[in-house]
Amino acid sequence: MKWTRAVDSCWRAGNRVRVLENGEEYFARVFEAIDAAQREVLMETFIWFEDKVGIELQEHLLRAAQRGVRVHFLVDAYGSPDLSEEFLAPLTAAGATLRLYDRQPTLMGIRLNVFRRMHRKLVAVDETTAFVGGINYSADHLADFGPTAKQDYAVEVEGPVVADIVAFMRHAIATRGTGERWSTAEPVDGEPVGDAHACFVTRDNGRRSRSIEQAYREAFRAARKDIVIANAYFFPGYGFLRDLRAAAKRGVEVHLIFQGEPDTPLALMAARVLYRHLVDAGVRVHEYCERPFHGKVAVIDGEWSTVGSSNLDPLSFSLNLEANVFVRDRDFARELRGRLDRLIENHCRAIDPTSVPRGRFWQPLTRPLLFHVLRRFPRWAGWLPAHTPHTARVPPPESPPQASPTDVQASR
Repeated sequence: MKWTRAVDSCWRAGNRVRVLENGEEYFARVFEAIDAAQREVLMETFIWFEDKVGIELQEHLLRAAQRGVRVHFLVDAYGSPDLSEEFLAPLTAAGATLRLYDRQPTLMGIRLNVFRRMHRKLVAVDETTAFVGGINYSADHLADFGPTAKQDYAVEVEGPVVADIVAFMRHAIATRGTGERWSTAEPVDGEPVGDAHACFVTRDNGRRSRSIEQAYREAFRAARKDIVIANAYFFPGYGFLRDLRAAAKRGVEVHLIFQGEPDTPLALMAARVLYRHLVDAGVRVHEYCERPFHGKVAVIDGEWSTVGSSNLDPLSFSLNLEANVFVRDRDFARELRGRLDRLIENHCRAIDPTSVPRGRFWQPLTRPLLFHVLRRFPRWAGWLPAHTPHTARVPPPESPPQASPTDVQASR
């Protein structure tokens, strides 16, 4: 296939990329990497809960900080609103830097501004190993959590692309105007360790506002054989749907995996609104019904793949701060595709096109309105409640609180 222009400038050769499925695989590898860290651990996440997973992460980070490793952790305050002082104090006392992204006052316990969240899930250790994906630090990413445990994916990467991930995370620290002494030196490019080409792509509310969406769409236009997308929240824009349908109409086999047992019922309702439009073009739709699906992955033509934090909905495409890794490697694509095929075969309900209602007589009149909304939503999203997000440093025990610096990297 022809590689996408949206990410042409950032492809790095010589990487090793490993898919990690669910918390059982992901947490073990992240904790092992933290334990092996000698110089630096950088982390960002949307959710960090004080459950058994969050406590174990805290323990690994604490040991790293106590042996002199520089630890910096950025946590979204909306996704993680209940972190206690008792939980965080040992880390800050050991010298770790913890920041809460966009902590906002609440009204009767409800946060009013729910937009422009820091939704990335990133880890970088010693400029040699990085993790990118959709898995948060909470027990509901483990199977023993029960029927509401999430199905999700991440990747572990080694090689030259790690330098790009580290550079991004250090820049995010430096541009928050903290005044603290933290190394902003350019990371050293790693030696080639594998055969995979990889590209790290972020989405912000500035110049890169459409970067991840554009990478998907250009891959659709270049696809020749098959497209498999597994995504928790699917309600993309008009152009995304147009390119996906066009691929199916020219003979590309398109499979979509959505939540059949959603953690947010509105997500399934929104996706089902589009089913008729999709199956009419030949798209095959599957609903994963074993437990809530939280993944954000895709494989195209057996060689192009992506794993990350970005859903395919208005929040991820228009408002949230996101990060994905795009990979060109047949072995990695084969592994990820095999895992998705097993989901389809063993845990999904295939949607019969004949069972998708064509709707009532008035729906052909309202469909143009729906797609007008989908076409215009990214622009309209800019009118939603907005401000310049801040990050607040969690002070060490018995230290006076610091003023919240402006997070210019996340500004509109």
